[in-house]
Amino acid sequence: MAQIVGAFLMPHVPLILAEPHAAEPAQAARVHQAFERISTRLRELEVDTVITIGADHYGLFGPHCIPQCLIGIGDVEGPAEAWLGIERTAVPGNEPLAAHILHEGQCEGIDWAFAKSIVVDHATMVPYHLCIRPVEDVRTVPIYLNEAVQPFIPSRRAAQIGRSLHRAVRSWDGAERVAVFGTGGISHWVGTAEMGRLNESFDRRVLELARAGDIDALAGISDEEILDTAGNGAVEIKSWICAMAALPHARAELILYEPIPQWATGFGFAELKTAA
Repeated sequence: MAQIVGAFLMPHVPLILAEPHAAEPAQAARVHQAFERISTRLRELEVDTVITIGADHYGLFGPHCIPQCLIGIGDVEGPAEAWLGIERTAVPGNEPLAAHILHEGQCEGIDWAFAKSIVVDHATMVPYHLCIRPVEDVRTVPIYLNEAVQPFIPSRRAAQIGRSLHRAVRSWDGAERVAVFGTGGISHWVGTAEMGRLNESFDRRVLELARAGDIDALAGISDEEILDTAGNGAVEIKSWICAMAALPHARAELILYEPIPQWATGFGFAELKTAA
């Protein structure tokens, strides 16, 4: 039986790679150390497959078709953005497990879209490049939630998808040791005059709710409140909600919080842990 052995919350901000010298050196070093710590934990947990949950940025999908939730079940490569500053490469996947997650979710009423071939963007490639790629023989299953174009996927639907991931992995006959990455956020404004603005109080509220394992309270923050107080990029906390639901009864242990206006984001890193 496969199992989810760990889960992590982290940013996927493209400026980390595209504008590496924009942030203060000490802050940039702490951010890279946080990603390295997650890589270390993947090794310690003997993870062989990571499910990444990220936001579509209206570049992969739309305006012709905007899936509310999509899973990559075939060939994966990236990044889609040449300006990210890393060479496009194939991303090793776990196609049988991804297909199983798709099938089990559909049986439960999860309205999955799926891609048999996909070129992923920074939502997958930043965590892949900084956390997953440094660890040998780890495969990636990319998931995208609609967190960029209204109407957004409802937060409670994101939680339902996370719970479906948990059940699907547990019902898989393989012996995979799976980690789940909830990527994105926290406060940031994307492509607006307010880009570079942060809301540290909102960020700390989200991190405290994650520490408490309070998925319901996180899902109860309305889209309107998020947009008004923390920016359109903060809608990506829905990926965090999904990851938290994939590891029931887990609480977040803070790795790092770093507000970095030069990288336009309140950076939050945490490991989700269940009680011993």
